Amino acid sequence: MFEAQHWQQLFSLAAPFQKKHLRQLLSEGGQTRIQQLQKRHLGFLLDLTRQRLDQAVLAKFSQLLDDIALRTHIEDLFQGAQVNRSEQRPALHTALRQRSETPVYVEGENILPAVRAQWQRMDKLIQRLYQRQWRGYSGRAITDIVHMGVGGSELGPHLVVDALAEYRHPACPVRLHFVANLDGGELQRILSQLNPETTLFVVVSKTFTTLDTMANAQMALAWLQAASGRDEAILKHLHFVGVSAQPDKMTAWGIPPAHQLRFWSWVGGRYSLWSAVGFVIAVWLGMEGFMALLEGADAMDQHYRHAPWLDNLPVLLAMIGVWNHNVLDLHAHAVLPYDYRLQLLPRYLMQLEMESNGKSVTQLGEPVEQHTCPVLWGELGPNAQHAFYQLLHQGTEAVSCEFLAAVKGAANEQQQTLNLANCLAQMQVLASGREGDMPAQNYPGNHPASLLLMDALTPWQLGALLALYEHKVYTQAVIWGVNPFDQWGVELGKQIAQQTLSALQGEAQMENAVTAALVNYLREQQK
Repeated sequence: MFEAQHWQQLFSLAAPFQKKHLRQLLSEGGQTRIQQLQKRHLGFLLDLTRQRLDQAVLAKFSQLLDDIALRTHIEDLFQGAQVNRSEQRPALHTALRQRSETPVYVEGENILPAVRAQWQRMDKLIQRLYQRQWRGYSGRAITDIVHMGVGGSELGPHLVVDALAEYRHPACPVRLHFVANLDGGELQRILSQLNPETTLFVVVSKTFTTLDTMANAQMALAWLQAASGRDEAILKHLHFVGVSAQPDKMTAWGIPPAHQLRFWSWVGGRYSLWSAVGFVIAVWLGMEGFMALLEGADAMDQHYRHAPWLDNLPVLLAMIGVWNHNVLDLHAHAVLPYDYRLQLLPRYLMQLEMESNGKSVTQLGEPVEQHTCPVLWGELGPNAQHAFYQLLHQGTEAVSCEFLAAVKGAANEQQQTLNLANCLAQMQVLASGREGDMPAQNYPGNHPASLLLMDALTPWQLGALLALYEHKVYTQAVIWGVNPFDQWGVELGKQIAQQTLSALQGEAQMENAVTAALVNYLREQQK
């Protein structure tokens, strides 16, 4: 991680950029700035010209990354070292999409055969659906699948299916639905639109004990029983698929081994869409489309692993983020996609970045000395223009922004041109600002913004995009010295929720007096 002297060197470079407005940097830099701060790789154009830095800053940053042996840290990630120190295990989501046969070992075992065996298992289940041979309790073929997960096990698949709606496989005979909410309202709304005779539930939980997911699974089972009057064992056999790291738990719940898919303890939830957790992605795209997604991610993996820092897209995004957050004191970061297909990307990145790097202790258990992850938020750009862009343009909060767009959109060319015009215009105003006829019409500008432009949004390109962000997060974790693969803050909330549930059910007492009073109030109101 960066030591005090590393930070001092960066701070010493910041002074000119604290004094100069972005419009001055842009006018002085001219074509040279474009040549130095625009990067083209793997179907992306990354434009950093509207960042408050120059090539010299990036060059110094690169030297500091060499000082902390970032390349060694990257190899540790890919080769299965215990980069997740607090849980004493590797984080090998990269192995899930690895296209080469180079062995990857965990505890002396090459894990690639097991990964590929799950691909074959997924394909077998998908062919039953495509051939309309998967039938419910009445003998009718399955027409709808409800994916049940929480956090990354729901957000990842949901994002990919939503973004790649136009790539639905011609043979795919089902509609997909996603449920993550614990309160039951979301699932109830979906069930009201479905036929229990033709609905399949995919239950995703690493432990197969996750309170939110298993509560929804029980609600779905009750719905099936009420409609069919059949024994629950039959319904679980016909209407459920399990995806977990605990096969014995799936079997104990009643899902037959033939309908079980597996991932492993070294796959974190927010990194799991590349595993069997992405079963519904493969249903939607077909295994060929799912493989294209993995291939795009693998291409980005190799780029991250081998490209020099000043041409390395994930590393450049990481450097920009650290520069803005830690050096320029911009503690909020807005993600603004100008593509309806990426409407779920801000939510996905909120979890990926803030759950991974929202830490206050280092890998060694010591308090961090610098800010770690900024507050990340966002929305579709065209919608956000009529919502919170007012704050971006004229508010008192300093914000860094990240714009995303595709050269080729899903709509007609005229609509896409209008969309891209809005994207570029907003970036220009955020950076350069403008003086109005009266104070209320002044636009201060000087907000740094990056643009990540894709040639087109395909399964391959989306795979590369998501892997890019994963590696950005890992690079920043190395710089800050934190563990991006645990989430103890989330775990504590789950434990307290179990205790509170017991109290609400009258089976225990809460030690916290304030919570106990609320529990008593709720129990009285529910009588």
